[in-house]
Amino acid sequence: MRRLPTLFCSLLLVAAGVSATGAAAPPPDPAAGAVTPLDRVLPAPASVRPGGAPFTLRPGARIRVPGYSPAARKAGEYLAGVLRPATGYALPVTSAGERDGDILLRLGGESRGSGGPAPGSGGAGAVGSTAGADGTAGPRSGSSASGSASHPGGASAAAAAAPADLGDEGYRLDSSRAAVAISAHTATGLFHGIQTLRQLLPAAVERQARQPGPWKVAGGTITDAPRFAYRGAMLDVSRHFFTVEQVKRYIDQMALYKLNTLHLHLSDDQGWRIAIDSWPRLATYGGSTQVGGGRGGHYSKRDYREIVRHAADRHLEVVPEIDMPGHTNAALASYARLNCDGVAPPLYTGTEVGFSSLCVPKAVTYDFVDDVVRELAAMTPGRYLHIGGDEAHSTPHEDYVAFMDRAQRTVAKYGKTVVGWHQLTGAKPADGAVAQYWGTTGTEKEVVDAAKAGTRMVLSPANRAYLDMKYTKDTPLGLSWAGYVEVRQSWDWDPGRYLQGVPESAVFGVEAPLWSETLTTSDHIEFMAFPRLPGIAELGWSPAATHDWEAYRKRLAAQAPRWAALGIDYYRSPQVPWPAE
Repeated sequence: MRRLPTLFCSLLLVAAGVSATGAAAPPPDPAAGAVTPLDRVLPAPASVRPGGAPFTLRPGARIRVPGYSPAARKAGEYLAGVLRPATGYALPVTSAGERDGDILLRLGGESRGSGGPAPGSGGAGAVGSTAGADGTAGPRSGSSASGSASHPGGASAAAAAAPADLGDEGYRLDSSRAAVAISAHTATGLFHGIQTLRQLLPAAVERQARQPGPWKVAGGTITDAPRFAYRGAMLDVSRHFFTVEQVKRYIDQMALYKLNTLHLHLSDDQGWRIAIDSWPRLATYGGSTQVGGGRGGHYSKRDYREIVRHAADRHLEVVPEIDMPGHTNAALASYARLNCDGVAPPLYTGTEVGFSSLCVPKAVTYDFVDDVVRELAAMTPGRYLHIGGDEAHSTPHEDYVAFMDRAQRTVAKYGKTVVGWHQLTGAKPADGAVAQYWGTTGTEKEVVDAAKAGTRMVLSPANRAYLDMKYTKDTPLGLSWAGYVEVRQSWDWDPGRYLQGVPESAVFGVEAPLWSETLTTSDHIEFMAFPRLPGIAELGWSPAATHDWEAYRKRLAAQAPRWAALGIDYYRSPQVPWPAE
């Protein structure tokens, strides 16, 4: 009962245009009333059915989680944390009874009485592409997605069940005048639906100070699920070291575009970045410098677990990489006994590759590999561990094959699935192994043969997906050994048809690596990643039938105000019709 006077006063303040913190609301912006079409989302959804009146988020709105679902409640608290600063609304997360004006988050299997399926809801829509809202090709409109687009019957009618074939990452979003409802079978699906809802709201919702609104969501239904299971980005923290907070910032940016894997490149010639208790000098000495001779750095085990935790909260899996047998100068400099001649080389701060190698014949090499893999596997809850294997030019081929065979067995011994760069296919990929392709033609016979034999492929063609490639000759950052990679070049390819003679079923997914020879700040990361990273995310998520450059460049341009609100630096490619600043 003591809450009633406080609640009453709060309602009076809201009516007077004052937030719960006492700050007056900014005056309304007449241009802010525009509603983002459902097919303007990136990545392009599998199915879009626009229709009906828009939803407006108002001061009294709640985020409703039917029944007792800790996972759905956690998703609700995340959504509330995104929306509260800019709207100034309280947005309590509650399991209380339904009412109009709420946002509903619903995990599959909850009863009709808790906001179950609307009458007449059916299965997921077919994947395809028809004319979008602006007349260009885009996500399917008017497809056989389940449910009604307008939901005239109030809040319950917007709460259709998640279709059966959404899988572990799909979701359904229903928007009507009465409510917005996101339905999914898993918390991951709910999280992806929340990212779509963010993009449907005005970009100002991303700001950390109160904004005027209005906060409208177009009416209709989105039914969505990914094309590929693996959708990742790699961050090289070895050439230049990036702090925990910088990595977490990049994770947040990845999550907005439904990426689900962070590949952390933790060791290289220039630096070893993860604490290993049984070999402490790897981090304290091997991690003490970086390209150009800066002070470097490394992650304690607590630091690493914080990165893993933050990624898991954003439904990303961390894949750690220890590059072997080449790219190992930092380790060799840290321990003389790892070298064939017993002499430790100096630390290296340049950018050449291919000059270092573990000593394959030495028994201590495999003690080292066992200890590192054991400790890294113990603090990595994900399924995969990346062992590199690229550019081992100083390792004889027979030694390379022997080493990779033993390293793969060690990874399996500690319960992980091995990932390696595509040179792994020149050895003997273990059953279930994943090879990461970084070539530029898609024609390498060893790669094609391995894919046909069952090795799963993650595609990162360097002349398409490498985010450290310069956009043009005038780009102040990055490299150009794989050519200049403008926005269209990065986006305009089909992962399912890239490897010649290999069926789409052999493609596990896509990844956008970002090597850091020339990058030292978060602004540098963002300038090279944006706008290309969302394009790689779309290739991994969206149906091939949605692939249309004219439609994509317009959807990409529409992201610019959101990046500005989030403080994300980006390259203003002349290929994209960016809005006037």
